[in-house]
Amino acid sequence: MFEQLFKCSTLIQEMIFMNSVYMDNNATTSLKKEVLDAMMPYYTDIYGNASSKFYKKGRDAEQALYKLRESVAKSLNAKNVNEIYFTGSGCEADNWAIKGIALANKSKGNHIITSKIEHHAILSTCEYLEKHGFEVTYLDVDEYGFVSPKAVEDAIKDNTILISIMTANNEIGTVEPIKEIAEIAKKHRVIFHTDAVQAIGHMKIDLQDLGVDLLSLSAHKFHGPKGVGMLYIRNGIRIDNLIHGGGQERGKRAATENLAGIAGLAKALELATENLDENIEHAKKMRNRLIEGIRKNIPYCRLNGPEDEGRLCNNVNFSFQYVEGESILMMLDMKGVAASSGSACASGSLDPSHVLIAIGLPHEIAHGSLRLSVGDETTEEDVDYVVEVLPPIIQRLRDMSPLYEGVERGDN
Repeated sequence: MFEQLFKCSTLIQEMIFMNSVYMDNNATTSLKKEVLDAMMPYYTDIYGNASSKFYKKGRDAEQALYKLRESVAKSLNAKNVNEIYFTGSGCEADNWAIKGIALANKSKGNHIITSKIEHHAILSTCEYLEKHGFEVTYLDVDEYGFVSPKAVEDAIKDNTILISIMTANNEIGTVEPIKEIAEIAKKHRVIFHTDAVQAIGHMKIDLQDLGVDLLSLSAHKFHGPKGVGMLYIRNGIRIDNLIHGGGQERGKRAATENLAGIAGLAKALELATENLDENIEHAKKMRNRLIEGIRKNIPYCRLNGPEDEGRLCNNVNFSFQYVEGESILMMLDMKGVAASSGSACASGSLDPSHVLIAIGLPHEIAHGSLRLSVGDETTEEDVDYVVEVLPPIIQRLRDMSPLYEGVERGDN
C-alpha cells in the first residue's frame, strides 16, 4: 500500500506546482558552490594519481593531497597532519575504527563498550565482531538519549580494549558528554572512538579539547560531496587495515585517493568551521521556531531528545500518537516537504527506530515519529510552511485511526 501511495504522490507532484521545502539535512546536505568550485580542478587539471611520483602530474597530485590533509588537520585542530586518513564514507571510517582497533589489540583483550543508540555502522560492526569472539557491552541511555559517563566507567573491565560513543545522535540530536568519557577512557588506558558524522558543522569539534583517540566524519553531512569521509587516528594508536592492497594513506588504507572528493571535504569543513557560530545561531532559531509551532498546533505529540541544552542545534524529532510515521512522510511529500522518520540508512526497515525504543518509547508511539532537520539554507518561510501543512496531515491520519476515535469519545 505504501508503495502505491508513494507512486501516487510522485505523479501528483509532477502534475502540479508546489512548495519545495527540504527538512532532511541530517540525511544529507546540498553541495555548496564554493565546494564544487574547489573540486573542479581535480577533475580537469590536477588529475594525476598521487602514488605516481615519477612524473609531474603524479607529483602535483601528491603535493595537492598533502595540502588538503593539512587543511583538514587545521580545521579539526589535529596535532599532526599524519593523523588524518581519508576514507570512502563515514560508515567506512566507523567500520575501520571498530574492526581495526579490535583486531590490532586482541592480544590485550576482547571487550568493547558502545551504546544502544549508535548508528548502525557501529552497531552492525559490533554484532559482526561478536560472531568472531569479541564481547560487546551495549550501554543503556536515559529518556533523553544521554549516555552516563559513570555507566561507561562501571562497564570497563580488565579486557576492555575499545569504547565507542557517538558525539551527537543522528535521530534525536542528543549531544553526548564526549570529553568526560574521553577522560575516563584515558584514565583506564582504553582506546576511545567517537562517531562525529552528525556533529560536524553543528557544534565545535576540537580534537585537542575532546581528547579522543579516533574520530569519524562524512563530507556530505556538512555540504560536501558524497562518497568521501575521514578517520582521525591519534599518533601512537595501533590499528589494523580495513582495506588491503596498495600503499595509499601511508600504507593504512588501500585505494587510489579520491582527490576531488577530498578537496570537497576539505573546503566544506573549512567553511563549516569559519561560519560555525553564525550557522549554529541560525539553526537554533529555525529549530526552536519549528518545535514551538508544532507543539502549539498539534496535540498528543512528544519531543524526543533533550529540550535545548544538550540538543544538536538543527534537530527536531517528534512522535505523534495514533499515526504511522511512513504515512506522515508520504503526505508531507505530497505537499513538497522532504523529511524522514529516522536514520536514512535504515529507511527501508519497517521496524521502529532502535533509538526511540532505547529511550523508552513503546513501539506504537515510536512508529509515529518524524525527524525534521534544518540547515543554513532553511528560512522562516520554510518553517512556517511546515507548521501550516503538518497539523492537518496529522489530523487527517488520526481521523482514520480507530484508536483516535476512542480518544475523541473519551474512552479509557
